[in-house]
Amino acid sequence: METQKRIIIVGAGFAGLTLAEDLENTGYEVYLIDRNNYHQFQPLLYQVATARLEPASISFPLRKVFQRSKNVKIRIADVLSVEADKKLLKTSIGEFSYDYLVLAYGCRTNYFGNKDLEHCAFPMKSVPEAIQLRNRILQTFEDAVITKNPEELQYILNFVIVGGGPTGVELSGALAEMKKNILPKDYPDKDFSKLTVYLLEGSPNVLNAMSDDSKKASRKYLEQLGVIVKTGTVVENYDGRTVRLKNGETIEAKNVIWAAGVTGNQIEGVPETAITRGNRLIVNRFNEIENLKDVFAIGDIAYMTTPKYVNGHPQLAAVANEQAKVLAKNFKLLAKNKPLKEYEYHDKGSMATIGKRKAVVDLPSFSFQGRFAWFTWMFVHLMLILSVKNKLTIFVNWAFSYFNNDSTLRVLIKPVTKKVDN
Repeated sequence: METQKRIIIVGAGFAGLTLAEDLENTGYEVYLIDRNNYHQFQPLLYQVATARLEPASISFPLRKVFQRSKNVKIRIADVLSVEADKKLLKTSIGEFSYDYLVLAYGCRTNYFGNKDLEHCAFPMKSVPEAIQLRNRILQTFEDAVITKNPEELQYILNFVIVGGGPTGVELSGALAEMKKNILPKDYPDKDFSKLTVYLLEGSPNVLNAMSDDSKKASRKYLEQLGVIVKTGTVVENYDGRTVRLKNGETIEAKNVIWAAGVTGNQIEGVPETAITRGNRLIVNRFNEIENLKDVFAIGDIAYMTTPKYVNGHPQLAAVANEQAKVLAKNFKLLAKNKPLKEYEYHDKGSMATIGKRKAVVDLPSFSFQGRFAWFTWMFVHLMLILSVKNKLTIFVNWAFSYFNNDSTLRVLIKPVTKKVDN
């Protein structure tokens, strides 16, 4: 019997998970390697950070996903390096040989080399980071209750969000709604009117990649919620207390949340010639990495130029899922010695929500904003959630919040340090 060819997929994000699912119960032996034992639904991380959803609602155990699979094997490990000439992947749990290697390990927060920002600002790219931010937000409210000094109180209650993309816009709207709808109920003995949410964006508009109508509407919705929106504003530094802007202005703030960009994760063994701006990996139309035979990259980490996208594809879940599906088809064609299919992205549009009943949606042929856009946003995100149980959990939480402007998830869980005697 001919030995099965082995495909190793590094990363269980949208791209890696979709590829593994599409290769399920095929003639390949598939290893899916990730440092976590779950897939996380990143578009809703901001709702975990603002206590609207529990982490389990947007996290899916990988072994649960592949319970009925005969050929997909899960390994939890950190990937250390690749030796392409030996077709060998080195990880924290050992070495794996492969016939085909797919890198789908995504991106991390980009602080543009500023160590102060990296140390003092809060990122939000993973479930643990969202939980950490939720604890910080809830603890900030508790600190505000006992603070008597007005200047110190303003410093505590200033929230600065850097980055006016979907993450920054959605998080700003959620914090502003907490101020309006939740804090007066939770803290009737404290005036939270001083709570101020700043949204800072370096480009001329928030949601700068969307249509003009969506840019204008999103800013209007944010300002109606009381968010101070500053566009054309670049952060120079943050030392844990003072945000310094390049125009000379300063903002005193205890909490700075960094959503101003991403850069690709790196792996030893990938040649420098295959790496381009943002640490993305240059791939051809079949997602094969330049100058690395049988090594592929998909998702946010992949940089592919096409006639329609001369500067590479946008780093969106839709792109990641499409690339994974085309690559899965190509692996099946490879097994039959048939010609491969080139990838081209088919734009399905983009969207963002700004608080309750307000969202913006851009489709390829038209755009719309307001309440109907908000229902569209909810429907699309519910459909993308993996399990029926999680869909129902999220729907119930959203419905509860819709009717009473509240949630019951504001639990401050502090880490415990346990001393163990050896």
